Amino acid sequence: MRYTLLPTKTTLKSLSFLLLTLLLGSCSSSKKISKPLDKIFKESAVFEKAFVGFMVIDPKKDKTLYSYNPNKYFTPASNTKLFTFYAGLKILDDSIPALQYRILGDSLYFKATGDPSFLNESLPKSDVLDFLKSTSENLAYVAPIYTEKHQGRGWAWDDYNSYYSAEITPFPIYGNLVGFKFQNNKELPVVTPTVFKDSIFNSKDSLISRRVKRDLHKNRFVFNNQKKDSDFSQVVPFKYSPEFLVSLLSDTLQKPITLIEDPALNKKLTNTIYSIPADSIYKRMLKVSDNFIAEQILLMAANKVSDTLKTEIAIDYMKENFLKDLPDEPMWYDGSGLSRYNLFTPQSMVKLLQKIKKEVPQKELLDMLPAGGHSGTIKNYYKADKPYVFAKTGTLKNNHSLSGYLITKKGKLLIFSFMNSNYTVPTSVLKAEMEKVLLQIRDNY
Repeated sequence: MRYTLLPTKTTLKSLSFLLLTLLLGSCSSSKKISKPLDKIFKESAVFEKAFVGFMVIDPKKDKTLYSYNPNKYFTPASNTKLFTFYAGLKILDDSIPALQYRILGDSLYFKATGDPSFLNESLPKSDVLDFLKSTSENLAYVAPIYTEKHQGRGWAWDDYNSYYSAEITPFPIYGNLVGFKFQNNKELPVVTPTVFKDSIFNSKDSLISRRVKRDLHKNRFVFNNQKKDSDFSQVVPFKYSPEFLVSLLSDTLQKPITLIEDPALNKKLTNTIYSIPADSIYKRMLKVSDNFIAEQILLMAANKVSDTLKTEIAIDYMKENFLKDLPDEPMWYDGSGLSRYNLFTPQSMVKLLQKIKKEVPQKELLDMLPAGGHSGTIKNYYKADKPYVFAKTGTLKNNHSLSGYLITKKGKLLIFSFMNSNYTVPTSVLKAEMEKVLLQIRDNY
């Protein structure tokens, strides 16, 4: 005989009270933040000078706590790197593929994959230099299938001389930058790498700045240092070509290298040598917002899913295979966010951050991101004894975004995206107003 135990009236009352308490507690927490946030967003003189979007969710409850223009499109700037980060997580291995190669006869044929780490002082040392130096075979560089221009779609062309606009190339070397270190009472700077020391000129033209300026189309660097009265350093992108790469690589290795442009040979290079852990480049890209690394990640991703190093291939692959469930289609054009063509919505940014959270353990993920008041691009903002904001910034003139994770005083991890476009107040003033919103959430949920 089977018996069914029916709940007593007392049990039902207890359960009802517990459920009501949980619901009221949840509603109370939401109300504590929603009314003050309504007031800030609707009455702020700062936000009145901008187009603002915001969304914050509790991922554990899968609940939206507050939103303001969550489905409107904004210029994300370097928030785009979160999309690039996700592409790396889904496509690349734990280690970065550096070269593809094959030994045929007395020659080692090799081609590039877009790896940004070769002789890059900002990244861990890889074994690729020793690999190329130690081989006894003749070296032949096979130019990969590469159809990109030196800068991304929608980039500002006149930023070409700035360190943050290093050229996108299939085989980066030295981070695609030249370093100039000026010293007091010395006319010429110390140049790194030294192969560029004969390409820099001190002009007596008073209209030329002390700062080094490269010619637009070639590696000729000019400056005016007539006073020679102070020390300073500068890095400038160099102009890339396959021929120049081979010359620079040959000078570095102290070995002759032959350049081969043969698409058919590309497919025969089936061996791969890896360079550095993938998380080391993700951390660098996210912490200091490294544009160069971001662009190279998409090239490496494209190379992994096709036979061509092309940014668009990686983006299309991600949109087709991993991003179809975003609330709004991402208008995604580059890896770094330098492009003014990029457009994302706060609710899509939040969804993306949910996806990223599923891929990386929480402690490791938060360590990769800038921490408010402590590290990276928000070291001087959102200060607290214990960091509560772990997020990626994105800034172009009149556009600023902050998307990531927030830990409340009760220890709850929330996901948020704060996007601002077309503002006319100073960015510092805008950030102070954003901080009011984030503190309200931190302290009351």
